Amino acid sequence: MNLILLAPDQALSDSHYQLNTRQQEHIAKVLKKAHDDTLRVGLLNGLIGDAVLDLERWQVTLGQLTTQPPKALPMELILALPRPNMLKRTLMNITAMGVKTVHLLHSAKVEKSYWQSPVLTDASIHDYLIEGLEQARDTVLPVVHQYTRFRPFVEDTLPDLLQGRVGLVAHPYQAETCPVDLQEPCVLAIGPEGGWNEFEMEKWSDAGMQSVHLGERILKVETAVPVLLSRLYPAK
Repeated sequence: MNLILLAPDQALSDSHYQLNTRQQEHIAKVLKKAHDDTLRVGLLNGLIGDAVLDLERWQVTLGQLTTQPPKALPMELILALPRPNMLKRTLMNITAMGVKTVHLLHSAKVEKSYWQSPVLTDASIHDYLIEGLEQARDTVLPVVHQYTRFRPFVEDTLPDLLQGRVGLVAHPYQAETCPVDLQEPCVLAIGPEGGWNEFEMEKWSDAGMQSVHLGERILKVETAVPVLLSRLYPAK
């Protein structure tokens, strides 16, 4: 936790906020802060700055919040729903790297049971996103959409997403080398562990998406996601 991220429901006044249990434990056990020490804080979807810790009440008093959160990546990420035990790490990494819109999509090689997992509840996803923001010292909460039908998404939703953006679909076969340091916004689609099937690749192609690969090695989704993001939009 590199940032104490304060939500609106923690506000006691414009400048005073109550810390939640998780924040209290982190401050006490990891940061080991004392009364009246300064903390780095941010307001959810707002600015970043310093606050003074009231250790007796587990509250903070805001100072000047003048720092903007890091810039978002100029992309829309489409992700075939990963296994539930991988989804948490993947969403945290995506959020930490600056993706602000995620579309979780069904695919032929995604088990239907995955969609019944409790990790897909709004509350669980919110917690994963918050952890990613805290890691990256960011405050802007991503938006996560869920689509349980592949074809309607590609035919009805994708065309609007592609307006003014380059469309890329990660695929290890019959694809071009993934571009580096892309200078324009994109829509990036990353498939499941077994990859997109032939029908799905045809639909991506029909929609105007270009197939790209990362070389001869086939990577797991949790590895491919950060590699693709850092390749398309490297830190500067």
